[in-house]
Amino acid sequence: MTRIVSGFAGSLALQVPKSGTRPTSDRVREAVFSGLEARDAVRGARVLDLFAGSGALGLEAASRGASRVVLVEKSSAAAAICRRNAEAVVRAAPKDARPTVDVRATAVQPFLSAASASASRFDLVFVDPPYDLPDAELLAALTALVPLLTEDAVVCVERSTRDGAPTVPDGLVLDRTRAYGETAVHYLTPSATEDF
Repeated sequence: MTRIVSGFAGSLALQVPKSGTRPTSDRVREAVFSGLEARDAVRGARVLDLFAGSGALGLEAASRGASRVVLVEKSSAAAAICRRNAEAVVRAAPKDARPTVDVRATAVQPFLSAASASASRFDLVFVDPPYDLPDAELLAALTALVPLLTEDAVVCVERSTRDGAPTVPDGLVLDRTRAYGETAVHYLTPSATEDF
């Protein structure tokens, strides 16, 4: 069972699509968010969750104090689950501190193109594609993401440990990688930012 780990919606059970997704385990989410919170990268953040699946990563951020979360998921069935999970998390929020959660049922690349045209900016981004996504498609998504990032943004890319580090486009640098069993999380920041 997938649950929100901490924050105002801590222990809330999340629905998960029956197939086609690979939810990030509670243990990995707890480790990732411990590091992000130590850097004060979550509270008040504008968060983007690409390849959202159930929305667990973005909704964990909402529960821990992110102000705005956008979940992007191309599967209409998974996007519907994201909406139900988002509604449950927002309902659990204190009335004076409800995050805004938007679900976009679209593929990542069209979303990023439209967001670039609208001048949207994000402080924290989760990129958790299917493990079989070709590296060229991941690189294209990361390249399109660069102009949408704030100066101190953090981008967390989740891949299989067997795949190695992703190819990083101009405008981003790989700061560190942490492995959790079969899962590796690569932390990227804009080129001008160091010392994560």
